[in-house]
Formats: sequence, C-alpha cells, structure tokens
Amino acid sequence: MQPKPSIELLICDCDGVLIDSEIIAERHLHAALAEYYPAHELDVVLAGTFGLQSRDILARVEAHFGKPLPTGFLEENRNIIKARIRAEVQPIAGVRDALMKIDLPLAVVSNSLSDAVAFALQRCELVERVNRGVFSADQVERPKPAPDLYLLAAETAGVDPRNCLVVEDSVTGATAALTAGMQVIGFLGASHIPPEHGETLRQLGVEHLIGRMDELPGLVQRVQNGET
Repeated sequence: MQPKPSIELLICDCDGVLIDSEIIAERHLHAALAEYYPAHELDVVLAGTFGLQSRDILARVEAHFGKPLPTGFLEENRNIIKARIRAEVQPIAGVRDALMKIDLPLAVVSNSLSDAVAFALQRCELVERVNRGVFSADQVERPKPAPDLYLLAAETAGVDPRNCLVVEDSVTGATAALTAGMQVIGFLGASHIPPEHGETLRQLGVEHLIGRMDELPGLVQRVQNGET
C-alpha cells in the first residue's frame, strides 16, 4: 500500500463546522414550509438536506409534493434565516482554539454566500487565521456536492487536492471533497447532527470522525504523520 500524500492545506466548511447555524436554518425552514405542506411529511423530505443550498432544498420539496411555493418564498426566507443566524448563532465550541493549534495554512469552503461566510469568520474571531482564502457558493456555477469549490481552493493555494485535508459535517460537503480527491474528517458535534450520521459518512468514504473540536488538532497531527 502506498503512503497517503502529505497534508499541506487544511480546509474547513463553515456552517456546522465553524458556526452552529444549521439548526437555526432548519427550524425556520421547516416552520415556513409547514404553512404549505403537511408538517409530518416534511421531516422525511428534509432529512439529510443540511449542507445543500436553499434553492436545492426547496426544489426537492416542490418535486416531492408536486406543488410550487409562492413567488419570492426563497428570497424572503433566506433573508429571515440570515437575520436569525446573525442574531442567535454561536461558534462551534472550541473551534477557534482548535484551529489556532494546527500548524497548517487554512482555507474555508462553504455553500453559503460570501457575506454570510465573512460574518461567520468575524463571529468566530478567525479572520486572520484563514490565510488561504474563503470560497463560497457565489464563486462557482456548481457548488457542493460538485467538487468545484474545493478544487478552486486547492488551485488558488497552489496545493494538489491530494494534499488537502477537509473538515466537513454534511454528506453534501463530504461528497464534494472526496470527489475532489481530498481526505475528509467528519465533524459530528453540531446541534443538527443526527445519531446515525457518523455511519452515513463512513459509508460515503469518510475515514476520520470527531465529535468535539478539541479532538481536531491531535487527529490532524496523526493524519500528517500517517498514523491513522
């Protein structure tokens, strides 16, 4: 067996990895959609959609029920969710301390829009730590689960995708990173993560899982040393 490539760049997702925002968005979106569709069916339709862009989630819901949402629903609720996140969101516990202990260049890759990611970095006090760029959904035609954003981050940093290590919470994001040829750490510590999610990520091909951010520096070091 050939040794795995050395790690030259750490890349973090934003929502669910840096900030605990997915639960806020999920709760609002469920309540808003329940005004138009049966609430008991929404749980099934929305399961596993975290990490997707809002437009893709709504397209899935409309297709399932065969009933379109009102014009302007996406934009109206995107603005409400944005306001609630800015008012309520907390950083993932320990994320800043963990990332400050890791001696690797850092980039952020997110399916959120650029202004939302900029807010998250300020909220977590990570603006200066992110020294290899911020890459958001409005920079590519195909956001996650396509690999384009991750490939753009690697290319911009001048690093081979095989030398990138990614921290992701969602199937959508992990799929994008794995398709790009990167190693992935699955983070299970955000409020929206269901109990079975770790096994879901493992079946996808994610080799490393953590439940707390204080586990991240040690795991990154072991991956760098080829010990995992």
